[in-house]
Amino acid sequence: MSERRVRVRFAPSPTGALHIGGVRTALYNYLFARRHGGDFLLRIEDTDSGRFVPGAEDYIIESLKWCGIKIDEGVSVGGPCAPYRQSERKEIYLKYALELVEKGWAYYAFDTAEELEALRKEHEAAGRTFAYNHSVRTTLPTSLSLSADEVAERIKNGHNWVIRFKMPENEDVHMVDIVRGEVTINTSTLDDKVLYKAADELPTYHLANIVDDHLMEITHVIRGEEWLPSLPLHVLLYRAFGWEDTRPAFAHLPLLLKPEGGGKLSKRDGDRLGFPVFPLLWKAPTGETSRGFREDGYLPEAFINMLALMGWNPGDDREIMSMEELIESFSLENVSKSGARFNPEKAKWFNAQYIKKKDDEFLADILSSQLKAHNIEADRKEVVKVCSLIKERATLLTELYDLSNFFFVAPESYDEKTTKKFWKNNNPAAVSAIASLLEASSDVTAAAVDKLIHEYIEQNALPMGQVMNSLRLALVGESKGPGISDIIETIGKEESVARLKKAVAVLGIPQEA
Repeated sequence: MSERRVRVRFAPSPTGALHIGGVRTALYNYLFARRHGGDFLLRIEDTDSGRFVPGAEDYIIESLKWCGIKIDEGVSVGGPCAPYRQSERKEIYLKYALELVEKGWAYYAFDTAEELEALRKEHEAAGRTFAYNHSVRTTLPTSLSLSADEVAERIKNGHNWVIRFKMPENEDVHMVDIVRGEVTINTSTLDDKVLYKAADELPTYHLANIVDDHLMEITHVIRGEEWLPSLPLHVLLYRAFGWEDTRPAFAHLPLLLKPEGGGKLSKRDGDRLGFPVFPLLWKAPTGETSRGFREDGYLPEAFINMLALMGWNPGDDREIMSMEELIESFSLENVSKSGARFNPEKAKWFNAQYIKKKDDEFLADILSSQLKAHNIEADRKEVVKVCSLIKERATLLTELYDLSNFFFVAPESYDEKTTKKFWKNNNPAAVSAIASLLEASSDVTAAAVDKLIHEYIEQNALPMGQVMNSLRLALVGESKGPGISDIIETIGKEESVARLKKAVAVLGIPQEA
């Protein structure tokens, strides 16, 4: 295994939007491949044609691109093992299914859904659980109970047949999972899974997945824990084909849980608590839409950083880690066995840290688009400067306009709660006096303005917080924004004085002042 080049695959089904649990699986595969200088493949497993959703494949590809997960081989980029879409490989699988029949590891089954349902009810009536295994396979119309001629005749006449795996009786299957350690399952608890269906000429997941992983020389299968019950079958399939020497190592990842724990994170949880569970906005063919992290204002770097630490840790107390740092530190041995709760507030915290580090020019591009959407034209230099002042307070990129609109448009009203709290006593008179001082000043840099305001407040023995909040109310219209002196320097002396005077005129100066 150590001599083989590391090759991993992310193999989603195009059945809808890509859940962030799927993104995390792709991310862990990608980090592992990059850590070991290997290849990351994207394979689309679309053998279940009944669940295919138009647009889902493109959504998967766009999501990976936004996340910075680069595809080395696979759908959208090609490669030596093409095609990478299972529906385009269907002629491959029958050959391998028939090989298993010839080797005695599989058999034809001709039973109908009605026959199986009747058998299931019969078991239930007797207080037993029905399982399609060694106890029934020779009593049903299968190639194990019919003569070779009967089997050939049924196939020739187009009977709706399937090929099932012949699970060994009462055998302990010993397996090693990189995350969970040694796992042993007795085959008496397993049933004979369908491997191939003649009706649609397509394999089931179990056969296609094993065959493709072998042909694509996959060395490590890193997937969600929901596939752990299938591991014994997959291990036995490698044995049946004689591929044990090249069988990949397996790692099953823990679930992403609801914020309160107790169950897998779902779209309903996001809708209920107001956060996305998909990387990008999803528009279903039915017209239903689901919010995405990108459209909600998250940076891909923050999203990836947050997601990487949900179920894995670098072995120390680091939280902010770039993709390069994640790659350098990643190991499957540090993946947790237990599920990881999704914390919406922690996700926002990660995003805030990355926004603070973002280049002002980058943020200015986003804010400029938001301003244009509100029919506001602004000088580029001013937009860049504003971004430098507000990014410390931003949690989401979608908040930039709300955090900064007062820089570009004077307030038309004043927050009632803030007015009631601060626009009283000597504060309004102080605002009027400071407006006059500013009007007479030739220096309105932030440092000079800060000195002017503080000296006036101290000389007149006024409450600093009360006056500063009154100035903020006059300039902004509510209690938000960066430092007062920064606001005044940015919007300029003329605009600042006009806003202060307008507030005094609109709100008035109480008589007791």
